[in-house]
Amino acid sequence: MTRPTTSQPAKFSPKIFAGLNEDAVAEVFAAAQLRNVSARRLIFATGDEATHVFVQRTGRARYFRVTRTGEEVLLHLLTPGDTFGIGAILEHPFPYIASAEATSDAEVLAWDNASIRKLAAFYPKIAENALQIVLHYLKIYVNRHVGLMTKTADQRLAETLLNLGDRIGQTHPEGVEVDVTNGQLGALADISSFTTSRLLNAWQRDGAVSKSRGKVLIHSPEALLVE
Repeated sequence: MTRPTTSQPAKFSPKIFAGLNEDAVAEVFAAAQLRNVSARRLIFATGDEATHVFVQRTGRARYFRVTRTGEEVLLHLLTPGDTFGIGAILEHPFPYIASAEATSDAEVLAWDNASIRKLAAFYPKIAENALQIVLHYLKIYVNRHVGLMTKTADQRLAETLLNLGDRIGQTHPEGVEVDVTNGQLGALADISSFTTSRLLNAWQRDGAVSKSRGKVLIHSPEALLVE
């Protein structure tokens, strides 16, 4: 593990830094350890002692739980700027409630419990930001649960794809390209891979999207908005 350099990736603006001036951000950034994580390597596992707060610096990761029968349930896709492992900011850290695993070679910033608590005491905005981030994640999971109870499979898949387009999509002349697999899309929309494939194929025939391996190109967002 190393200390990060002062340079940061383009468009890197973690919410945990929100509201801090440049000097404060530099101090918080300098207090972090930079970890290089290989693809498919765990960052932490469900139930582990929460020793560090993390920010995704480069690459991607997935946040998931494993059921008693060994099935993996995808909860969130972590992209640059996302903060996770926030339970480590508490005086008595709350164990990690899910697992985080890199899905590509990645860099993460890590603050140990003592460091992040010292920074949060000096910069109360950090603690406020942490609460905002937790509430944001809670809102995502509440909306997902309500959607499961009240929306159709195609509505949930469309909303999931469009939300990913807003978060991680790359603008192309033909639309917005999203790096995501059918399995990830289906898991986040709480539908089967078969249903995901069927719906994407139908949307592709209608010209709303184009599919390729691990990617979906959204041509017509309005065509996905099913009433």
